[in-house]
Amino acid sequence: IIGSFLNVLIYRGPAIWGLIDDPRGSLWGPRSVCTQCKTPIKSWHNIPLISYVWLKGKCVSCDTQIPLRYPVVELLGGIVAGLSVYIFGWGLLALSATCFLWFLIALAVIDFETGFLPNALTFPLIFLGLLVNGLSHLPLQQKLPLGLVTFPEALIGALAGYAGFWLIAFYYRKMRGREGLGLGDAKLLAALGAWLGWQSLAPMVLVASLSALIFVGIIKISGRSIDANSFIRFGPALSFAGALVLFAQHL
Repeated sequence: IIGSFLNVLIYRGPAIWGLIDDPRGSLWGPRSVCTQCKTPIKSWHNIPLISYVWLKGKCVSCDTQIPLRYPVVELLGGIVAGLSVYIFGWGLLALSATCFLWFLIALAVIDFETGFLPNALTFPLIFLGLLVNGLSHLPLQQKLPLGLVTFPEALIGALAGYAGFWLIAFYYRKMRGREGLGLGDAKLLAALGAWLGWQSLAPMVLVASLSALIFVGIIKISGRSIDANSFIRFGPALSFAGALVLFAQHL
């Protein structure tokens, strides 16, 4: 169900935040419609995962293929919640980890589809990471764990994550005269540092870089043109790296 809401956020959010010029409504209305024929989707055609299988992946009105992103995001929303409970057990720690991963899913797909990592998601993710890990110092934390790292580790992680990517972007622009790394990536790395601590920054950047290189390799093998001037969206790789490091740290 949360995955279904993430799909609404992914589709309508960029328009709401002024990142794309395509009015799509708010997060609360109007009701979902087919993006092709604009026919309102009936409630029983909008059940997460089940409706996609039932409708054989097509709009019931115009027979247009429903983007695969919808069931994938819905499935991922449930998978990360299940993995969090499996690793951390029932409790606030699993809830905080799941919310962190839901943010990453939304950010990864939005960046993949639009090339933007919106401040409307990256800034709250930074704040929530610092808040959750800041609460780790409270006496209640000993009985009901909530944070993933200590607050100093989270604060240093947020500052170092942003500063590291900002410096890379700054010097690349100075040397090459064009943008080489978006500050949205810097904000996302700051958020990852705020949740997972400064110790996780190097492994996450390494995993993200390797993932991006594999993606580029797949593009080249497929015969599509790509060179040093091609725009590669790094947000999905960073999000994948953050999720992978989170689970690797606690398995």
